[in-house]
Amino acid sequence: MAQPTERPARPFFSSGPCAKRPGWSADRLAGALVARSHRAGPAKARLAEVIDRSRALLGMPDDFRLAIVPGSDTGAFEMAMWSLLGARGADLLAWESFGEGWVSDAVKQLRLADTRVLDAAYGELPDLRTVDFARDVALTWNGTTSGVRVPDGDWIPADREGLVLADATSAVFAMDIPWDKLDAVSWSWQKVLGGEAAHGMLALGPRAVERLCTYTPPWPLPKLFRMTKSGQPIEGLFRGETINTPSMLAVEDALDALAWAEDIGGLPSLIARSQANLAAVTDWVSGSAWAGFLAARPEIRSSTSICLKLADPWAAGLDPAAQAALAKAMVSRLEREGVAYDINAYRDAPPGLRLWGGATVDSADMARLLPWLDWAYDQAKAAQTAATAP
Repeated sequence: MAQPTERPARPFFSSGPCAKRPGWSADRLAGALVARSHRAGPAKARLAEVIDRSRALLGMPDDFRLAIVPGSDTGAFEMAMWSLLGARGADLLAWESFGEGWVSDAVKQLRLADTRVLDAAYGELPDLRTVDFARDVALTWNGTTSGVRVPDGDWIPADREGLVLADATSAVFAMDIPWDKLDAVSWSWQKVLGGEAAHGMLALGPRAVERLCTYTPPWPLPKLFRMTKSGQPIEGLFRGETINTPSMLAVEDALDALAWAEDIGGLPSLIARSQANLAAVTDWVSGSAWAGFLAARPEIRSSTSICLKLADPWAAGLDPAAQAALAKAMVSRLEREGVAYDINAYRDAPPGLRLWGGATVDSADMARLLPWLDWAYDQAKAAQTAATAP
């Protein structure tokens, strides 16, 4: 096919760090409190503002506590696991690489005595009907590397006995989060709002706070993970008194993203923008001769980490190494053309592409990208066929 002529205005489709908000400029950071102590009054006020505006934008219940923590989403979810798990048996859900990482940490690092691993291959979910909510449950709400999300919170009972811990970093601000069905929720600034890396957010419901105050894990807790003192929550942590030193540039950037989200209509608008990106890809896939969704069913498809597989019978018949080479060749062509950056599938996922469809991506840019994917596939297929011809 002929090379398309219309290019995305912003070719940023990486799944983390993600696209900055439309209209973003580094000039927006001019008021950052650089060279100030993060413990000074004005700096603490900025940190508390991130917490307060995040709570309001997300419609978080009043009885949830929210903290800024080190280590991005990874640090936030590790804090939850190391501090909360071990009081009872745990069901660990995994259907992609990050969920598998949490399973590994729980089984090999924390060495929990009583675990059940409920897993599924890329593109599917475990059978959610088999989860035992008399136990603690840990999961990724949206599988960033598989494009598979849980469809809703209806499968989680309100009268559960155990805690539900959710890594929701590529879901928060882009999907409805049923706060009443979750006890600990983590995310980072670098995903849906396009913030800078290294900072995580950890939300704790009242049941999780009660666990913190009544349960002492049998393993040592690193300083960065400690959220209680003398059996009580460290309340300053939930008012912007961070455990470690945060970047005030990143804080200013987070505030800019939150202000943008508020200006465009808040959470409903953020969700609608993400859904529009998925809708554009869905329409295109329905007529594609070579691309398919990695997620097997529409109701479990992510609107943020949109993962595509090579569905052309010719490509599907290649061995995994050849499929990966084909996808890599596509990605390289698109990067050279300045059309899309960083859209290869995650290294542990099946070969294919991964398009970020979060709220900071304009659906018009997503629509402009899709013909380029067809062009890149034709080019890469032709080159690979010629290279292997006898």
